[in-house]
Amino acid sequence: MVHKASEISGFFIAGINYKKTDAAIRGQFAISHEQYEKILALAPAHGLHELFILSTCNRTEIYGFAGEASQLIDLLCTQTTGSAETFTELAYTKNGDAAMKHLFEVASGLDSQILGDYEIVGQLKQAVKFAWSHKFIGSFLERLVNCVLQSSKVVKNQTTLSGGTVSVSFAAVQYIKEKFPIIEGKKILLLGIGKIGRNSCRNLVDYLGTTDITLINRTEEKAAELAAETGVKHAPINQLAAYTAAADIILVATNAEQPTLLASHLENKGDKLIIDLSIPCNVEKSAGTLPNISLVNVDELSRLKDETLQKREGEIPQARAIINEHLSEFMEWHQMRRHVPVLKAVKTKLKELYTSRLFNHPSETPSPTHADEQIQRVINGMATKMRQRNQQGCHYIEAINEYIGGN
Repeated sequence: MVHKASEISGFFIAGINYKKTDAAIRGQFAISHEQYEKILALAPAHGLHELFILSTCNRTEIYGFAGEASQLIDLLCTQTTGSAETFTELAYTKNGDAAMKHLFEVASGLDSQILGDYEIVGQLKQAVKFAWSHKFIGSFLERLVNCVLQSSKVVKNQTTLSGGTVSVSFAAVQYIKEKFPIIEGKKILLLGIGKIGRNSCRNLVDYLGTTDITLINRTEEKAAELAAETGVKHAPINQLAAYTAAADIILVATNAEQPTLLASHLENKGDKLIIDLSIPCNVEKSAGTLPNISLVNVDELSRLKDETLQKREGEIPQARAIINEHLSEFMEWHQMRRHVPVLKAVKTKLKELYTSRLFNHPSETPSPTHADEQIQRVINGMATKMRQRNQQGCHYIEAINEYIGGN
């Protein structure tokens, strides 16, 4: 069943996040680029035509129009290693106004694992752009996401919710500083230079004051480009084993479907701190049991608390007020959009009246420009009354009377 975008009650979100699931569970439902493409290809067969998926280290959420949330969950889980039953058991689902408000809060950083983490905005833009390129973003979702992004920008600019420097990638740097007060002489290896990997690289250079960092990426050209930009080194992926053995600190941000760093890479290779920033986890689980390895993931990093986060908590009421304002603006647009068919019908009828002999004096030559202006004034007045009185178009025969009275 196809649901009209005008039916807000048919707009759903179903998701899991860090609040109820650990990194291992979230990894079972993480969606890669290839999986996303397959899901969109299957969507029409599931009766779904307008949706997008947000999959990050903190959450996997599917937004869209459906008869019920289970349709979205079943579609999503056609491509996940975790089952629809497990997802449903752990998931939160919202629809209508609550689903829209949730999206606003996610984009603003209010729902992030680290409060105010603004990296989610780029991930949301990517997710929607991908769905749009496959024709799964209609006028409702396009307008909603634009309002959400505008709201997020105002929250960032007018509050300090994202003030200071606290994100998953920065939390990794702080963790390293705690474990290694003296960083000189320590070799750092960074695997993967997607968005989180690039941010991690810059934070390592800026806040640790070291360039003894080697980048390894599946596409070596991208690693070389970032290395030149930040003054660090890079190496081809076929030298992963050698650089892993030599490193004291390893950050993994590869976001592959299978582990990139294996226990066999690390066994008997000396003491190492490994920070896995990937979902699903890209460090083999058994690596954490090795006596020489200290392994942490995004959940452990998110427990980091400092003065910056305390200040951010004080900005929550203002951020929510901004969200409510933008949500109200969106709802006003939505209400007016519902009236468009009536407004168009009345406008057509007024034009028919204009061309009929009933309202044209034989001695006068009608002016199309003047008539169009007069008709548009009537329609604008009608639209204003519909918005203010929240009444349906059938009550507005007065628009026709107003036009007749003006002739």
